[in-house]
Amino acid sequence: MVDLNKIYSDRAARYIPAGAHTYSKGADQFPVNAPSVIERGDGCYIWDANGNQYTDFAMSLGTVVLGHAYQPVLETVRTELNKGVNFVRPSIIEGELAELLCDIIPCAEMVKLAKHGSDVTTGAIKLARAYTGRERVVRCSADPFNSVHDWFIGSTVVDRGVPQAVKDLTLQFEYNNIDSLKCLFEQFPNEIACIIFEPISFIVPHDGFLQEVKDLCEEQGAILIFDEVVSGFRFALGGAQQYSGVTPHLAAFGKAMANGFSVSALAGSKEIMQLGGIEHESERVFLLSTTHGGETHSIAAAIKTINTIKEQNLIEHFWHVGKSLKLGILKAANNSELSNYVHVGGYDCKPAFALLNDKGEACMAMRTLFLQETIKRGLMMPYIVPCLAHTDEVIDHSLNIIEDVFSIIKTALDTGSIEKKIVGPIVKPVFRKFN
Repeated sequence: MVDLNKIYSDRAARYIPAGAHTYSKGADQFPVNAPSVIERGDGCYIWDANGNQYTDFAMSLGTVVLGHAYQPVLETVRTELNKGVNFVRPSIIEGELAELLCDIIPCAEMVKLAKHGSDVTTGAIKLARAYTGRERVVRCSADPFNSVHDWFIGSTVVDRGVPQAVKDLTLQFEYNNIDSLKCLFEQFPNEIACIIFEPISFIVPHDGFLQEVKDLCEEQGAILIFDEVVSGFRFALGGAQQYSGVTPHLAAFGKAMANGFSVSALAGSKEIMQLGGIEHESERVFLLSTTHGGETHSIAAAIKTINTIKEQNLIEHFWHVGKSLKLGILKAANNSELSNYVHVGGYDCKPAFALLNDKGEACMAMRTLFLQETIKRGLMMPYIVPCLAHTDEVIDHSLNIIEDVFSIIKTALDTGSIEKKIVGPIVKPVFRKFN
């Protein structure tokens, strides 16, 4: 039988470094039995080129919150496509999306659109530097990813190609440790332009921590930037800042705002945002100038997606899906006597789970076996992204698979044969020094 997956993936690998345009989609992130290419998706299901069907909980790295090929969004996009996709002057709906975002996001008085999360986090950094006249950036060590650009990548282990001078400008603080941030301000007085981090991710902030960060920023003359590329339209309609009640000076949004279509937004106070405009007398800031940032069909998809989340109160559904999965995974782990090896955490709308070794550390071998066996049974769950298409029936079916796989893992643990059960190489972390 012809293996179409291999044909397509081999072709891609010849012409694309790592065979994918996003490292988290690479072959090193999945066991060898994972589908190497995806041919199509519908709802919470995806199919590979060989016609194999999988229940999908990764949902395109968190971008697809309504479901693959969600027809109301596609119909809106088709209508907009018939009018043209990009023009020499701003389209009408660019203003409509900006107004919608300003209506629902607490910090948003002005908005600048782009295509990717990295565009807008880096745009926020530039604005903060321009506004404060300072150069140093402080990010949170707990954040797994903020941008593809040098200011962030230079602070990771994969820093090859980033000038040392750029690396030196990015500092790190510890989440929930306000003293670690105070120490940086003391060490670099009047040099820190901004603090950028995910306000809420997998770690629960201590009472008052986020407000303490904001107060410290304002005391020290720095800009507070929330990276809401992941948390936006998930914790609450207005993002984690609405959920937490702490309003930053600037915020970056992306991923979930257009159900998979490429659009992102930098939002913030008018006083800072207007520096990227042409209606002030001070020195200009060349903020974001993206030819494709004004693509009408992606903007139309964003408007439809956000309004669907709002009108159908889908935030509540996202929390329900995640809670059901978390409780179900914990129950399955307990039934399989794996409670000490399975960690389930995070907020219900953004669950996290990990497989641990005897020392309580993340175990890549056990993760590989879990992915191998769930994929073998038609479940794609490298991580969990709740979406509209995840019904209670889908959740129950998936949890039955997980319980079966946990039993296999338990047997392998008892016999010391975890690695012997794995076909092919063990999956690897994205951020590592060498291949």
